[in-house]
Amino acid sequence: MHQADVLIIGGGIVGLATAYRLTERFPDKQVIVIDKEAELGSHQSGHNSGVLHSGIYYKPGSLRAKNCRSGKLAMQAFCDAEGVDYDLCGKVIVAIDEDEVPLMRSIYERGQANGVTCELIDQGRLAELEPHAAGVAAIHVPEAGIVNYRQVCDRLAARIRQRGGKTVTGAKALRFVQRSGYVVVETTAGEFGAQQVVNCAGLHCDRVTRLSGQKPEAQILPFRGEFFQLKPSAHHLCRTLIYPVPDPEFPFLGVHFTRIISGGVECGPNAVLAFAREGYEKTDLNLRDLAETLSYGGFLRMAAKYWRTGLGEMVRSASKAAFVRALQRLVPEIREDDLTNPRSGVRAQAISPEGNMVDDFIIQETEHVINIGNAPSPAATAALNIGQMIVDRLAERLSP
Repeated sequence: MHQADVLIIGGGIVGLATAYRLTERFPDKQVIVIDKEAELGSHQSGHNSGVLHSGIYYKPGSLRAKNCRSGKLAMQAFCDAEGVDYDLCGKVIVAIDEDEVPLMRSIYERGQANGVTCELIDQGRLAELEPHAAGVAAIHVPEAGIVNYRQVCDRLAARIRQRGGKTVTGAKALRFVQRSGYVVVETTAGEFGAQQVVNCAGLHCDRVTRLSGQKPEAQILPFRGEFFQLKPSAHHLCRTLIYPVPDPEFPFLGVHFTRIISGGVECGPNAVLAFAREGYEKTDLNLRDLAETLSYGGFLRMAAKYWRTGLGEMVRSASKAAFVRALQRLVPEIREDDLTNPRSGVRAQAISPEGNMVDDFIIQETEHVINIGNAPSPAATAALNIGQMIVDRLAERLSP
């Protein structure tokens, strides 16, 4: 049996950042990270849009707001130290018409309350920054940026191993067994015994919470986000990041334009319910996952509230022309022929039993287990700070 002081389930960016912070603060403790996939960072961490978020959207005082601000600075410092490329290219949040201006101003006020460097700009200044963007006004956020989070994961894992920690792939958690003073986690790669276990399982965090003996406060529903890249001939249409004013009732930011650190521009995503927790393709189907979703009362209540929005997302998923029309609200010159190289990511959206989309962290604890039941965007940006927050909780538990 493998032995550790702390076992972390989930080798995405949050799990790796937690292990990194642990080995930094407690170099004498044995830390093991396990992941069911053959490679670390295979799911949300390796399929996101690569944005370094500023924290402008989040409710002041929330864990999301606090972690995003300090986490972004920590991520930039890590990238500087490790030679990971990033670019603070800036971002505009565009009000398409006068009806969106009041909501845009409320987002600006949140940004001010959260300490974000941002300014309200008029149509003329917007045209200087993004000459092809539509809109009557915008918020300019010069500190927003882009990075390769897959590369960040690789560097975190290398540092963990360098400090004596371990990463084990192909290790799916199957069962928790409580022993006197520690926990044994049975996996497809053998048994792991640990004084403390941290669940950072992302798309499967609610299932691991159940394995640990706790009832999850919310269930994970998978939403597939579908992206396209712009052909090189259309790269000039987006200089930085172009976002719409988001719907405050719906925790997705709408289709937008994002420069990517490797070069080029990506646009999207829409957000449609996936029929599998790892349903990256439209045809992917997992009967267990789908049955679990459709039988969940929280899903049924959410669907009753948001069916119109969901229908629109499904239309954009089925029709490239409809997807382009959504993009044209921001950049009218975009044409269907400008889009290429479609790809998808899957977001783990926590839904409460009441049918609400949970927009902040869920942390459930027992004597020997800390379950991270929801780590919503900007979890990648804030990963190092989230890891520090988890380590602060572990510090009181770890025996000398």
